[in-house]
Amino acid sequence: MPEFELPLGFRFGGVACGIKASGRPDVSLIACDQAVSAAGVYTQNQIVAAPVVLSRSRTPSASIRAVVTNSGNANACTGGQGDQDAAEMCRLVAAQVGCSEEEVLVMSTGIIGRHLPMERVEAGIASAAEKLGDSVDHFSAAAAAILTTDKSPKTAHRTVELDGQQVRISAMAKGAGMIAPNMATMLGVVMTDAAIAPQQLQALLSSAADVSFNRVSVDGHTSTNDTVLALASGRSGIEITPERTDVFRETLTEVCVELARELVADGEGAQHVMKIHVGGAGSDHDADGIARAIGESPLVKTAITGGDPNWGRIVSAAGYAGFQITPAQTTLRICGTKIFENGTPIAYDAASLSQTMKATPEIDIELIVGSGSGEATRWASDLTCEYVRFNSEYTT
Repeated sequence: MPEFELPLGFRFGGVACGIKASGRPDVSLIACDQAVSAAGVYTQNQIVAAPVVLSRSRTPSASIRAVVTNSGNANACTGGQGDQDAAEMCRLVAAQVGCSEEEVLVMSTGIIGRHLPMERVEAGIASAAEKLGDSVDHFSAAAAAILTTDKSPKTAHRTVELDGQQVRISAMAKGAGMIAPNMATMLGVVMTDAAIAPQQLQALLSSAADVSFNRVSVDGHTSTNDTVLALASGRSGIEITPERTDVFRETLTEVCVELARELVADGEGAQHVMKIHVGGAGSDHDADGIARAIGESPLVKTAITGGDPNWGRIVSAAGYAGFQITPAQTTLRICGTKIFENGTPIAYDAASLSQTMKATPEIDIELIVGSGSGEATRWASDLTCEYVRFNSEYTT
């Protein structure tokens, strides 16, 4: 038996329809037993895929019945035909589920600039609908069908007790490359059986995304397709009242942070995750900007790959980030070892720290940049030869 219970009111299916040359699953369907509240957060790239335009126009909503996702083809930069194909996917799902096409949301992921093979997509949607079910195996099939270059599915589950009653949250996500935080950085669906009004759900999702999906980086490249959706069925009968909001928000955020960290750990070719905490900044916003500059620096990333405690790369990235710091009060620790204090390098065992870095999957970088109250945490992957090899050959 699984250690978790799926939220009530959802059914799942995932199949292969031939979009991917590998033959791996590539159509995922989530169907709701009744109309549910829905919210979404989306990429801020100006080059935006047709599914993003469509789903963004339909959220937040109180009447969503399904989410369909295809992988292997982004349906991005595909002009009017792409818009028609995204709408057609919704129409096909609506016919299978028994709802209007306006009650369906759509996501796509994969290679940019290629039209969808709609005959295959149509067959895939029909097949996924036939396989819908509410078991963990059905959930896993849907989670597998949204993947592209991921090494494995990314899922998270929580049960939260509210006034002695249980509410369930389950989520699935994909993403391993073209990851940068300027909204969702990935595709994801978060589901709960709590009763939440659409605008409240939107606020909760945006808050959780801000400290999770907006705080990770693999390559600093914001995708055209980034989307995270939240669905609330209300089937538990538990309403998220003002008194229950903080506990629910905390649990929802835990789920999103878990997925975000999995995203970075699965970064294409990644060997290490950097957990970058910046304190002492003038504001949380400043601290976040400094942490982002560090996490996206190729020089920092390659130093982490090589187990090199190169403090100069880290503090200089903080200096060029564009936010005020106090060099004479700047202090750096890596994996708990202080190597730079109040603007001056200090003696430490470089060989020992290097060995620790090489052997540690998650590298803690703690940087104090002054005496302010601002602080923030971000996660980023390192940069390996495998990342360069993979992405140089991605479309060919």
